[in-house]
Amino acid sequence: MQLYSTFEHTIHLEMALNTLEKKGIKKESIFVVPLDNRKETHKVFDTLHRSDGTSLIDIGAALGTALSVIGASIGFRLAWGPIYWGLIGAAIGFIIGVIIRLFTEIILKKQRRLLKGFQSEIIVIIECEESQGEVVENILFSHYALGVAKII
Repeated sequence: MQLYSTFEHTIHLEMALNTLEKKGIKKESIFVVPLDNRKETHKVFDTLHRSDGTSLIDIGAALGTALSVIGASIGFRLAWGPIYWGLIGAAIGFIIGVIIRLFTEIILKKQRRLLKGFQSEIIVIIECEESQGEVVENILFSHYALGVAKII
């Protein structure tokens, strides 16, 4: 029987491996594989085949609406009239909103990812007898495994 589990890169993984060895699982039956971190940078713009779920125009739409109302209101007293000033306000608000969103996505979120120092997960593969499967699974979950799969 083989058990596959994933762990975060913490001390709980070492404790789980040590407990498994104390329960009679040989070192040769335990295989630990760390996953590589992503090398390429985070892409800001979505493509047809990939989307990260964040919108770059949400703040732009809100600011565009707000500034178009303000521009139209002020436009009654200006030379070009409320329609032109409302359109100018909408364009300026939209551009400012998109710039704010690009700044937060490119600069601020990149700094948060760097400060977080995210480590990738680790996959643990254990070969054992079927009679030991339940004990091994309980040990893995008690040491905070993210997930466990059995293959008989």
